[in-house]
Amino acid sequence: MEPKAGGQEKDKTGPRLSPGNSSKHSPERKCILSAEHGARDTLIRLALGPDGEIAPDVRAKAPGRGAWIGVDRPALEAAQTKGKLKGALARAFKTGEISIPADLGDRVERALRQSALDRLGLEARAGTLITGSEKIETAARRGDVHLLIHAADASEDGNRKLDQAWRMGGGEGQGVVFPAERAILSLALGRQNVVHVAIVDRAAAARAQHAIDRWRAFIGLNDGLSASTTATSGASAMDANEGLE
Repeated sequence: MEPKAGGQEKDKTGPRLSPGNSSKHSPERKCILSAEHGARDTLIRLALGPDGEIAPDVRAKAPGRGAWIGVDRPALEAAQTKGKLKGALARAFKTGEISIPADLGDRVERALRQSALDRLGLEARAGTLITGSEKIETAARRGDVHLLIHAADASEDGNRKLDQAWRMGGGEGQGVVFPAERAILSLALGRQNVVHVAIVDRAAAARAQHAIDRWRAFIGLNDGLSASTTATSGASAMDANEGLE
């Protein structure tokens, strides 16, 4: 069963990850904790290292076998505390010789955060991303913005002004609140004082939103997630990691 867009579903192990733009063409995987099936590109892969340590593989590129999870951080850490995670991993990898780092939840979160920041950096270098309130407002009113992003510490007035311009240009809802402050966005994009970001290419918006949604879902911020649903139409989430090494 695929997660519902923009929200979370409860089960025995807690809410499942639910980014809103999984592709119907994406192969399914089963969460080892909830036993629910979901699109591969919405779940998180855990890899078994040569030393037997479990590590997050959020881009699903590590060699060897992997185990997939589709729960958020609180559910993952609860399963780890109760010993359910180790049992599920032992069954998935067919070995009990595994080591789970105590801070696995934090490692997954940091990996998802870095993936989202890397994606924005790639879009900036590709020329599909603009910054600066005046430039964004002009592009939004013209209907050129497919995804609007606000830093976590952006002012309500600034968000409201750009959200309104986006709606006037045909955008839906409000911009996505990025779970990091302007200093982090500025560093990732190599620009000064990045408070707001706009993606002006439809496929690029799908890629960026997918990366952000996965992070937000894992840390429990997808309830009430607001962003243009048109950002993901016409672009497969299978392309979400395109260009990442």
